[in-house]
Amino acid sequence: MKEKEERGWFFTSESVTEGHPDKICDIVSDSILDAILKQDDKARVACETFVSNGLLVVGGEITTKAQINKREIIKNAIKNIGYTDSKFGFDYKTCAIIDTINEQSPDIAQGVDTGGAGDQGLMIGFACKETKELMPLPIMLAHELALRLAEVRKKNILKYLGPDGKTQVTVEYRDWKPYRVDTVVLSTQHTAEILDKTGNRITKKAKQEIFDKVIKPVLGNLIDKNTVIHINPTGKFIVGGPQADTGLTGRKIIVDTYGGMAAHGGGAFSGKDSTKVDRSACYMARHIAKNIVASGIAEKCTVQLAYAIGVAEPVSVMVDTHHSGKVAGNLLEPIVRKLFPLTPDGIIKYLDLRKPVFTKTAAYGHFGRKDFKWEQTNKADEIKKLTKNLI
Repeated sequence: MKEKEERGWFFTSESVTEGHPDKICDIVSDSILDAILKQDDKARVACETFVSNGLLVVGGEITTKAQINKREIIKNAIKNIGYTDSKFGFDYKTCAIIDTINEQSPDIAQGVDTGGAGDQGLMIGFACKETKELMPLPIMLAHELALRLAEVRKKNILKYLGPDGKTQVTVEYRDWKPYRVDTVVLSTQHTAEILDKTGNRITKKAKQEIFDKVIKPVLGNLIDKNTVIHINPTGKFIVGGPQADTGLTGRKIIVDTYGGMAAHGGGAFSGKDSTKVDRSACYMARHIAKNIVASGIAEKCTVQLAYAIGVAEPVSVMVDTHHSGKVAGNLLEPIVRKLFPLTPDGIIKYLDLRKPVFTKTAAYGHFGRKDFKWEQTNKADEIKKLTKNLI
């Protein structure tokens, strides 16, 4: 009984490397978006990518004055990911590319041109005090492992690794706080040189190297003698990337956000310019939630924004501090409306979203990274002042 009382609850999040087929598509879509924004910051872009077995298809709707070489942009994106050799089943030099992009519908444009939202929908932002980035710990650890996989591959620390990979971390919570890492799953593409004599599994030496060079540097003291480690649990992972799995833009929406710790409105990010509130309003909702937590008035916070297509002002604003706050969420809503611009144009100007910053977001999460303006906590002090009399 005592052991059961001491056990906490468990939460799992996953991430993927930039060489995962879905992430190839996100990176290609955002690379095209950024190339267009460099020439035309008022462009309307909704670029979708599909990749499978040596074929990449781009489609969607783009209205722009920019003149770009999409084929060159796509090949450079694939090259930068690391698909530079056919031994990994996909190669930027030989892959086939099909372009089926059209212009944005005039029925949508007539509402967006006047400052309205580019679509209806609901957008979620979240923040919590589990990490210095004010993000949930499981997704941050999963991203750090995926980033480390890419780093040891690109720096030739582990020369046998391929671009495709997935990570997963299960964290044990006690008293509603992260306590330890219970389970780690790491699957990484590799060459045949690290297979054992059976040809069905990677060697124990390779597993130890991956643990020593990837897992241990990231997780450190969070793992203990009882932590379960799965490295390539099927045995081997030679055939990967688009040769093994079809990729689509926008299919990793939980990886891109909070690892399942928060709700999700359903809209994807990559390939969309910032008139699409699926993207820009999610960034603003994260910014608001992070500033509320950074102000010290709540341990965690969810912000929901909702829009009607062609209408500028949100149809609803919701703030929920999950019973962790010193101020009720309904009292925070008018403060949020006062401090933060919530129309698409206002969000775009405030977060400076006309700039080509989106390719960097396409892998390893859109949140919890200091590179982006929506991660700033510049309004935390104002929130603290405005809520002083409410505490």
